[in-house]
Amino acid sequence: MISTPPKRILMIKSHSMGVGDVLRSSAAWRAMTDQWPGVELHLLFLSKHAGYATEALIQQHHLLSSTHFVTVRDQDPSVRYAKRMPIRHIMLQVQAISRAVKPDLVIDFEPNGMKTSLVTWMAAKACGAQTVGIAQFPGRSWFYDRTSPSLPSYVQSHGLTLPMDYTHRDFVVLQALGIERKQTAIELHLTPEAEAFKQSLLASLPKGLPVVGLNIGCATEGAASRRPNLQQLAHAIQALGNQVPHCLVLSGAPFEADINQAFMQECKGLGMDLQRVVDCSGSTSLSTLAGLIDACDLFISSDSGPYHMSVALRKPTLCWFNSPDPAANHQETWVRCLVKPTPAAFVEHCQQLMASNIPQA
Repeated sequence: MISTPPKRILMIKSHSMGVGDVLRSSAAWRAMTDQWPGVELHLLFLSKHAGYATEALIQQHHLLSSTHFVTVRDQDPSVRYAKRMPIRHIMLQVQAISRAVKPDLVIDFEPNGMKTSLVTWMAAKACGAQTVGIAQFPGRSWFYDRTSPSLPSYVQSHGLTLPMDYTHRDFVVLQALGIERKQTAIELHLTPEAEAFKQSLLASLPKGLPVVGLNIGCATEGAASRRPNLQQLAHAIQALGNQVPHCLVLSGAPFEADINQAFMQECKGLGMDLQRVVDCSGSTSLSTLAGLIDACDLFISSDSGPYHMSVALRKPTLCWFNSPDPAANHQETWVRCLVKPTPAAFVEHCQQLMASNIPQA
């Protein structure tokens, strides 16, 4: 614990700009605002490139007072081998952000590497703030006024195993401040734009039927292995429709439209009524995607960003995994993580989720 509650916290993050990776941090944000009501949380993220779609989503997050993205490479995400930005250029940006935010506490959430340690030290020096970090290896604690034990120590002291639920990651450093997770879930609220999209979508759908959302996704580079087999998925959706007639809404980025069309052809081959299927691929931003998800009575997804968004919105959520991945699992009561489920198991879990009483955030 610290004696004087902080008024403004600058949070240093790097690692990944994936939707799920960043949104997982919201549980820690909630824990800090519960610990110190009224505290301002300011996020400084060292991202590899400029222009990630996640930036707009996180900039609108209700728990953050401001967000700042400092890029460490000089091209957009499509350029794999872009040049690194000079460290002096990065540090000048960090100093400017810190002077604007005026934090009294700077927290380095990353357990590895020295870049965020340097950034934390520089940000604190620019405004006279205290620093907190993770003593992951000898010498790293020199950069911080207060440190938590290492990640392996956290795992051992909390009775966890590796790989652990990824949401725990941000709570490693918070040990130094006496803050524990205590089952805190990730969260996301709808923006006015998302709410408007939700209402427009609901007005266009058949009345009197449950709305089931489906994100097949996984068309980004390296993600195809997480995509459900379309034939198996079509059989599962058909089995669900036989038990629970519903309207099916497909989400997806513009470059995932072909995947959705291939899935619909699989459904057509099984004799399913495609009049109850709406393909929204390419029609949403990440913000309005939240509105699409919130319009659903059940959201089904591969292990991708929309899965984590659905969990954060507290929608009944079923994630279809191709192989076990404990780090990607959410343990909440409104979530089911299934590995290549049979149609019978798929329907059973879908019905349980749709009948459940989901606690509101």
